[in-house]
Amino acid sequence: MTGLTYDVRVDLGEIKRYLYRTGWGDFPDVLICAPEGKVHRHPRYSAAKVGDAISADALVEDILAIADMDAIRRLIGDSHPRLLAVHALESAGMNAIPRVLAKRLSHDFGLALESGVSQLNRVTHTRADGYHRLANPAVFDGRLMESNYLLIDDFIGQGGTLANLRGYVHQHGGTVAGAIALAGQQRSSKLRLGEETLHMLRSEHGDELEKWWLSTFGYGLDRLTESEAAYLCRSDSFDVIATRLAAARGTGS
Repeated sequence: MTGLTYDVRVDLGEIKRYLYRTGWGDFPDVLICAPEGKVHRHPRYSAAKVGDAISADALVEDILAIADMDAIRRLIGDSHPRLLAVHALESAGMNAIPRVLAKRLSHDFGLALESGVSQLNRVTHTRADGYHRLANPAVFDGRLMESNYLLIDDFIGQGGTLANLRGYVHQHGGTVAGAIALAGQQRSSKLRLGEETLHMLRSEHGDELEKWWLSTFGYGLDRLTESEAAYLCRSDSFDVIATRLAAARGTGS
């Protein structure tokens, strides 16, 4: 890759210049290989998270041994998508897990790897609360083929990183067949925002939030993930949301 500068600061008022999301359509649930706790308790997890490829290999090997490989095969289907892993800089190093997982799936299923895209900023989402995740979105840069992709990450929480990477693929002429995460809670697997949750969010916070969100982030509430929208539904008011998001930007990297 050329021309990338990692750890770019994205001001809250300029986020919409970097983000692109599209409608969810019938996007399938994210396939999660193992529960979050199972992965985080693995003795090689910490080292893999900060860039140790050997540890990442051992972690992925053990987790895929208990994963539903038939479910992965069904998700891939006959489309032969290219594998696009989240390539992210963590606080202590480059997270090796997504790339190693993608490489292993490439070998097992005969799929091509896409290596031209990286996360542009450091967002420190690990163990962060929902406001921090929403206020510090991952943005991407790099060259991309106009092809069909399967997105790969090590963990899914609110799903914002995968949603933003999906938008980046669409923005550059590609399509996304689905996504796989090594770890996560099952309630996080649904990226596609449900009509009931969207209606609840709009009923709770009205046009004020809708207009502010579009102005600030560059996309409407209908392009939030299910988990993001559900999190905002639990906020007391629009003022609380705006204040907490601004405060979370102050703790960003």
